[in-house]
Amino acid sequence: MELELFLVLLALAFGLGAIRAKALLTAALWLAGASASLAFLLYLAGTAEIAVIELSVGAGLVTILFVFAITIAGDEAIGAPALLPRMVRWLALIAASVSLAWAFWPIEQTPPLTGEPSFSKTLWELRGLDVMVQIGLIFAGVLGILGLLGEARRVTARLPETARSQPLAPVASQEGQA
Repeated sequence: MELELFLVLLALAFGLGAIRAKALLTAALWLAGASASLAFLLYLAGTAEIAVIELSVGAGLVTILFVFAITIAGDEAIGAPALLPRMVRWLALIAASVSLAWAFWPIEQTPPLTGEPSFSKTLWELRGLDVMVQIGLIFAGVLGILGLLGEARRVTARLPETARSQPLAPVASQEGQA
């Protein structure tokens, strides 16, 4: 039980690190860590097949696509102002933590399972919706990357020939000219 609690807290810490990250590439690495700790937690829960899917899709494919999109679009610093005041954010975090602890409290009193379902039953009957959502997310990610690539080609095609062949020169500041 202690290892499972540690992995849940580790996944939460990785998630908070991704939220607090100032650069997109750093956020991608935090999210990969969260996915890896979740995959290990799924493995300890007895669903090795789902853990492998989470590790390969969440920590592998999605992270690679995210880093590829950052490479194509550019890594811009995240500097948006906060939508909620600091006190409201802390209260929401505390309320979510208490709700999560309250929801997981009766898990220790549940009786153990009598038998282990087969892989196909686990995948298609018990976790079918998860598998379909992951397939949809993979397709959405691929289509998003293709859209970014198409947009980059359209922007390059609209540039004059001299702009495509010559590197950008630094722009002189307005203060020095006045």
